[in-house]
Order: sequence, then structure tokens, then C-alpha cells
Amino acid sequence: MTPTREIYWNIDGHLIMYFFAAIMLGIFAFGIVRRYRLWKVGQPENRWSAGWQGVKDIFIYGFGHKRILKDFTPGVMHLALLVGFIFLFFATAMITLQADFGINIFQGALYIFIKITTNLFGLLAMIGVLYLFYRRYSKRPAKLDNQKDDLLALTLILMILVTGFFLQGFRMASEHDPWATYGFAGYWMIEPLQAIFSQEQLLAMHKYTWWFHMLIAFAFIAYLPYSKLFHIVLGPINQFLRQRGPVGVPELIDFEDESQETFGLSEFKQLSWKAIFNSDVCIRCGRCQEDCPAYVSGKHLNPKQTIQDIKGRAAEEYHAVCQAKKEAKHSAKQEGVVASGEAAATVDGTAALEIPPGRALIGDVIAEQDIWDCTTCRSCEQQCPVFVEHVDKTVEMRRNLVLMESRFPSEAQLAFRNMENNGNPWGIGWNKREEFLKGLEVPTLVENPEAEILYWPGCSGAFDARNQKVSAALVKLLRAAKVNFAILGNEEKCCGDSARKLGNEFLYQTLAAENIEVMKGYGVKKVITQCPHCFQTLSHDYPQLGGKFEVVHHTTYLKELIDSGRLRLSDGENLNDGESRGEELQLRMTYHDSCYLGRYNKIYSEPREILKKAGLKVIEMKRTKEKSFCCGAGGGRMWLEEHEGERINELRTEEALATGAEIVGTACPFCLTMFNDGLNAKEEAAAKTKALDIAEILAQKI
Repeated sequence: MTPTREIYWNIDGHLIMYFFAAIMLGIFAFGIVRRYRLWKVGQPENRWSAGWQGVKDIFIYGFGHKRILKDFTPGVMHLALLVGFIFLFFATAMITLQADFGINIFQGALYIFIKITTNLFGLLAMIGVLYLFYRRYSKRPAKLDNQKDDLLALTLILMILVTGFFLQGFRMASEHDPWATYGFAGYWMIEPLQAIFSQEQLLAMHKYTWWFHMLIAFAFIAYLPYSKLFHIVLGPINQFLRQRGPVGVPELIDFEDESQETFGLSEFKQLSWKAIFNSDVCIRCGRCQEDCPAYVSGKHLNPKQTIQDIKGRAAEEYHAVCQAKKEAKHSAKQEGVVASGEAAATVDGTAALEIPPGRALIGDVIAEQDIWDCTTCRSCEQQCPVFVEHVDKTVEMRRNLVLMESRFPSEAQLAFRNMENNGNPWGIGWNKREEFLKGLEVPTLVENPEAEILYWPGCSGAFDARNQKVSAALVKLLRAAKVNFAILGNEEKCCGDSARKLGNEFLYQTLAAENIEVMKGYGVKKVITQCPHCFQTLSHDYPQLGGKFEVVHHTTYLKELIDSGRLRLSDGENLNDGESRGEELQLRMTYHDSCYLGRYNKIYSEPREILKKAGLKVIEMKRTKEKSFCCGAGGGRMWLEEHEGERINELRTEEALATGAEIVGTACPFCLTMFNDGLNAKEEAAAKTKALDIAEILAQKI
């Protein structure tokens, strides 16, 4: 006998199923069209050039659950649910090919394969959905905000699985199935069901269950576009559409373009369709808020709520457009104009419609303080399994507040003025920039035009007393490796990172243009910097203005020097902290991943490899690498005060101290400053724990 079964066994009038299918597809299609029209309310944006890389991302992040599995147990359960439904969908597709297209495929080895896989992975899917019920309604983690949609979605999934297994069990208990053992979940139900029901009752239960299962499955499909379940479709699409290449590079503003009426983002109508699409993709899993330094430290900002608020505003705009369309058609009809003409503009072409302005994005939808509380660390985006984008919109709103409204924190005003007048946020005289490094006899490019490397100390390395020690250490290392390097000296200005991230694009472009002109004048090819913010700006932002240079962070360059043998480290096992105490510290340390070095530029391994070569044992913090917790200084917040909640740097300092390490290693001047402040706030810890830059650590090993 060929393994198979009759598809519509015991089912009379199954053709009516196609009537229900037509209704289901109609409701589903209407939901798709409605969503598409909602997205089209946004401005154009091209995100369709990913090609094969986008397809790979769907397999890696969608089917492979690369990000979801970082929250291991829920991730595994969600994966079990996905895999279960993939095999169930495959089985349904094979049955459809035979029942509706006459392709005799549901038999033989494939039939056995389908029975085994649907039972095995169907049971795993049931375990997965039961766990998700338990997690959401029993454990109740704070990041989950339960809504009716969540309960309905999980209930529909569970009912499909349960009725599917009972349907199989009733059939096996009603007839002799020589292949029943392969459908083991149903096979286990045969004896209990036969003990409870008579043959007639089993046949009736099978029939009722079949119709109920069919209706529930159709209801599930019809409900998809109206619920969070639609992430099954939208999630992979957003993974395909995700940002690629350098992240955190705002769109360049052409200040000479007289046609621009506004700068930045303040009104909903200025959002792109992709920004609206992002809000639809969000499934409220709460991973973004769980690692947001502003939210965790008690600020009002909540990245998940921000996206949900945009989603709510998108729904308002869509309804306003629909109402305007309706009124335009009514007006055209009254005036005797054919409704298909210009007056009957559709949602896909809203230019002819008179739409009320609605709630403003800044202030009404998103609180103004939330815009300034963001550190641009991008942890929210890094943790999001469906690649919802948060930070770029924040920077655009800051641009509007600064360039159009002149409304920003008073501390930012001081930083802007200092950068304008003296080329650095501290406001120290511009002609003192080279003073410290000249004291170390570091030549300028004027004095050493043959230098192979331009050393860019940045404002911190040039002016800040604590970070000047990092500059001195790096100079010592470069000289030990016999690197021919020089500085710009007083011709160097602030790279402009803080100005740009705080929304002052005009100031940024002014500083950047001056720096680019100077570097081009000297024929600079390669730049080394100890600041991740300078590294990000010089390597990824400056090319927008024609400044294309090879830029390396000092951790990457030092590793190259060590690997090539140009920089040799000693074998000592103790490390002097470089402070006045003069005692030696044990080689136990933890390393903090700077957001702009790690999440922005994916430099995680180089610093750790350097420390390992230096003989140090790195003890990782609870949140490390991609999940590293921000120090609180990014996005220009180095120059702003925290007026609400706990101090972010002190929270991160506590995480570092929890490792028991005596050295907190950094590779960023802002992080170093924030850790020093955090340690000083804990006097007892400051007495035995020091924050050191990697360059300082290596400088004591040569």
C-alpha cells in the first residue's frame, strides 16, 4: 500500500470552504490595501536596493532568529513556533496541490515526512505558544505591555494547533489508519478518545472539529493585516529594507538650496513612508526600552512608546486623508465634476487634498525633552529583532529645534558658542590646541610634511587634562613603533560630531569644511584618532563634504602594530595605574564598549585582543559588546546635564564595579571621563578602581 489518506474523508459539502476562503481573502486583501495606503501617506524614500544581501538578512534574522535568540528562552520558544508553522504551512500547501490542482503529491515518502514533521514540530510549536502565554500573563516582564491583540493572537495560534491535533486524533480513532504511528500525537489520542466516544460520536466530532479548525485558520489569516501578527510578513520585509553601510550619518543639508522651506523634522507629513512602515512593524517586545540608557535611568524617554506614538499619529493621518478624499468627492459631485478627475484625489496622491495639519510631531506626539534625552547610542536599534529605526528621527527633530526654532538646552548654547569661537566645546583658546602635544615634542605637518600618519587627538586629547594622559601614552606607543606621524596643531578644529548630533548642522558643516580644507592642503591620506566620535565623523560623515581619508581608531592601529612586530610588549604581569599612588594593580580588568566604536563601527574584538596580548584578563560586564550599556555622553550629551532620574554614567560604573575588576578599560575619551566621574561619585570604589584608556595600559607594557 502507498502511504496516503483521503483528504476530505468524512466531510460533506466541503466546497463551501471556498466560499469562506473567498471571504477570508477579501478581508485579508482589504487589510493589505489599507496598510499600503497608510504607508503611502509618507514621503518617498528608496530602500529597495539591498538585493541578495537583503534576502540573506531575511534568512539570518528572520528564519534564523539571530537577534531574537539573544533573549534565549523566549527566543527558542518563538523559533519553535515559527518552525512549527513553517512545516504546517508546507503540509497545507502539499494538500492544496493535490486537492485543488490534481497533482498527486500527498502520498508515499512525502506523506510520511509530512506526518512526522507536522506532529513533531507542531508539538514544539504548542510548547512554544504555551510558554509565551506563561511569560506574558504569569511572569509579566515589565517590558511587555499586554493588550487585547496579544491575547487574541496567541489564542488563535493555540486553537489552530489544538484543533489540528484533535482533528487528527478523531480521524485515527474513527478509522483504521495503517500509518497512524507516524502521526504520533494523534496516535496517542486513539485509545482515550475511543474510551470516551462511540463510533458515531467520533465521526461527528471529527466533522465538527474539521469545520471549526478550518474557520479558525481562515479567521487567523483574515486577521493578520489588522493585528501584531502581521509582523510575520512585515518583519522579514523590514529586515530586507534595513540600513546598510555606515550608520548614524544624517542626510546632508544643502544650505544654499533656496527652495528648502524648513530644516529637520517637526510635522508628521515630513516622515518618509519607511518611518511609518517602521511603526507598523514594531511588535512592542520592549527590547529597545530594556537597554535604553535614558529609559533605564528613569528618564521619560521610551523608544518603544515613541514608535507606538508615531503609529497612532499615522492612523490619525490616514483617517484624515480618507475623510479629505471623501469630502473632495462629495464636493466634486455637487459641482458636477466627474469624480475621477483632479478633485477626486486618492490616498495615493494626497497633493490635491486639503488635510488638516493634525498633531505636531514635536511636542504633541513626542515630548520635547525626550528628543534631548537620547544619547544616540543605538542600543534600541541594535536589540530590535525587526530593525525598527529610532535614532535618525531624533537627530532630525533636533535639527528642526536648533535651526528653525532656536530652542535647545542652555548647556548646548554654551557648547555651540565655544565651538564657533574657539573650535572646541570647552571654549579654551584655539591657539592653545597644540600646546600640550608640542610639549611632548610632537611635530606639526608644517614641521614634518613627510609624515605617514596624521595623529588627530581631538578636542579631548588636546584640552582635557585627563585625556591628555591618553594622548601622551599614544604618542609614546607610536614612537616605540617608529611611526612617522604629525599633528595639525592649532589648525585642527573640533570634528563637529557633537554639533551635528545636537542638531546644529550649520555649525558642523562649518567646522568640517575648515578641517577638510586643511587636511587636503597637506595631502593627508591616513588619520589615526583615539576618539570614536572623531573616528565616526571623519570616516563616515566627512565624505559627504568631499573629505575622503583613511581613518583608523587607535585600537585598530595599535593591534596592527603589535601583530606586525613593530610594537613589542613586555611580559610583566602587573600594571602601574599611572597615578600618584605609584602602586601596582593586579591584571584584572573589565572593558567597556564605546557605542560609537562598537555599535556604530563593529569594533569589538580588537580592544580585547590587545588587552589579551598585554597579559590582562578581561572580565566581561553583564551588558557587553552589542548590548553594552551607554556611558551617557553620546549624541552631544557630554555637554548637557541630566535633570531627571539617575545618572547614566553611575549606572554603568556600578555594572563595571560588579565584576570585581580593579581597572575599567575604555577606548573613548567621553567614556573615560564619564567613568572617572562615576568612580569619583563612589569614593570607596575610586580608592581601589581606576579607569584607563587602552593606550595608557599598553604604554606601561613597553
